[in-house]
Amino acid sequence: MEYYVKSVVPIIKSNYNKFTTVEKNIADYFIQNQEKADFSAKAVAERLFVSEASLSRFAKKCGYRGYREFVYQYEETFVENQEFITGNTRMVLNAYQEILDKTYSLVDEAQIGRISKYLSQAERVFVCGKGSSGLAASEMEIRFMRIGVDIDSIHDADLMRMQAVFQDKRSLVFGISISGEKEEVLYLLRQAYLRGAKTVLLTASNGEEFQTFCTEVIRLPSLRHLNHGNVISPQFPIQIILDIIYSYYVEQDKYEKETLHDNTLRALEEGKQKRHGVME
Repeated sequence: MEYYVKSVVPIIKSNYNKFTTVEKNIADYFIQNQEKADFSAKAVAERLFVSEASLSRFAKKCGYRGYREFVYQYEETFVENQEFITGNTRMVLNAYQEILDKTYSLVDEAQIGRISKYLSQAERVFVCGKGSSGLAASEMEIRFMRIGVDIDSIHDADLMRMQAVFQDKRSLVFGISISGEKEEVLYLLRQAYLRGAKTVLLTASNGEEFQTFCTEVIRLPSLRHLNHGNVISPQFPIQIILDIIYSYYVEQDKYEKETLHDNTLRALEEGKQKRHGVME
């Protein structure tokens, strides 16, 4: 039995910047609502002082055929929560669960499949990020290098600018920025794209300008102030997406990649044994 169900709220949030003032009022209602109620078009229109036509336009901007389809899914996934957060443990676990739920709702499996193919076709791969995103970039380098990908992670701003010059159609460049505002990361993606490279941005931002220089934009699930590490590690939503990409990529030529992974483990173990012997 599937534990997760598609939640409407992350979909509303991901389209928030597209809404008119009236539609943002509708969005705020569904995002903030914590009680079961009459969600019929007539009842909600009267409650919010909007027209039923506005509800229909709002639902279509969220990707639904109409308000009826939207509210059906909203009611299906709406769970009345009568529990109160009673400590740090519950607060942290709830934050992790919210990120997982949002990931399930936002992930585009067709997109992940395309990116997996880009990884197979690229002669060289670069992944860049600053701060916590840079740590995630380093983790991606280590994991994918162990299954045969020619990959380097970049954390230094000057190196990002220099590497931009060397990208071409043989390259695949990943940029990680939760805020979508790290200029060095965006610069590398822009320049690499202009030179013919495939570019992938992982971000929680919904900036439409990303489409002009990114082959793919992966929407990261996020919480308020996540990029400051306020409650949980900012790396968590990044690692979830990277794990999904890794899983898809390994499925291509699975035996060969698992063999490479086992060989790297064996090489590391031999290195440990030799160092231990020298020490003795």
